[in-house]
Amino acid sequence: MINYICKNCGAAYPVDRFQASCPECGGSYTLSGMDYDPSQLGKGPGMWAYSSLFDAYHVPAAYLGEGQTPLIQREVDGHAFYAKMESLNPSGSFKDRNAAYLTALLKSWNITKVIEDSSGNAGAALAFYCAAFGIEAHIFVPENTSGPKIRQIKNCGARINYIAGERINAQKAAIQQAESGNGFYANHAALPFGMAAYATIAFEIFEQLGKLPDRVFAPIGHGSLFYGILLGFGAVARYYAIKRPAMIGVQPAVCAPLVKAWHNEVFDHQQGKSLAEGAVITRPVRGDEILKALVPGFDDVIAIEETDIAEAVLDLTRSGLYVEPTSALVYAALKHLNLPENDLNVLVFTGNGLKSELEF
Repeated sequence: MINYICKNCGAAYPVDRFQASCPECGGSYTLSGMDYDPSQLGKGPGMWAYSSLFDAYHVPAAYLGEGQTPLIQREVDGHAFYAKMESLNPSGSFKDRNAAYLTALLKSWNITKVIEDSSGNAGAALAFYCAAFGIEAHIFVPENTSGPKIRQIKNCGARINYIAGERINAQKAAIQQAESGNGFYANHAALPFGMAAYATIAFEIFEQLGKLPDRVFAPIGHGSLFYGILLGFGAVARYYAIKRPAMIGVQPAVCAPLVKAWHNEVFDHQQGKSLAEGAVITRPVRGDEILKALVPGFDDVIAIEETDIAEAVLDLTRSGLYVEPTSALVYAALKHLNLPENDLNVLVFTGNGLKSELEF
């Protein structure tokens, strides 16, 4: 049975409101008891077929088509892999799984106004689901943010608040508004629900393949996606008493704090902008949990240079896979590793290419 708890003191998550941090000790929330049992699966649509495994509150589904994304067998420039197309979720990214569960909780708890800080897919997904289910969304973004994702947020009717200065300032402003009582802070990184929703990606891959892959690649920003998939595969492996897949986390070289930590090196600061904007996070919320869960010599975390990211986007686009640069990180990582020819590798493509302004 899954539970959402404070990872420091073990206090249970509230049952009627969003809480970004534990009121008892100030710690962040995580999840425990992630299990996989095919006999417990329901008949719900998309990812909601697994609701008994990730929904501790038994809320009605907020379904718009999220989950059960295609798993496509591809070979690009001699590199064979399976592509898990999270880019084909309703709003165009993996964040829809998280947004759907958050929205279901919002509706169940009679919350009508939420606050989030995001200039990308998290804000776009939350705005999309809130619009569909009658919830007022306020998204705080850095003042210089532009592009398709912002247009998506605007078109969904969310109220955008532009905040001057660094990305962290938008987060502080959002928290301040939430603390004033003017809405609930439904932050995608701080809340634990996304990890459970993302674990369903692992369940789907296992069922689509009929077995576990050898290796799974996923980008790391705050780390909820990567850690959720890791937990999902761990649950499947425990149920069947088999080895889980090796997990390969990927970050842009200009901002790779977990890569540095993995190699016991110091991460001083971000070195510049990246095409893979969704993975430019200097302090990943789930970083410590990821590093504790990874197995040296089996799992890995690697960094990709900007020129390789751009090349990967172009290679994928001209091979029938239209994904944004953050997604292309995983293909660039596959190219860099010298892997056995017959290994079964799965690449998680997180966002649609229509969300990017990159031109060649």
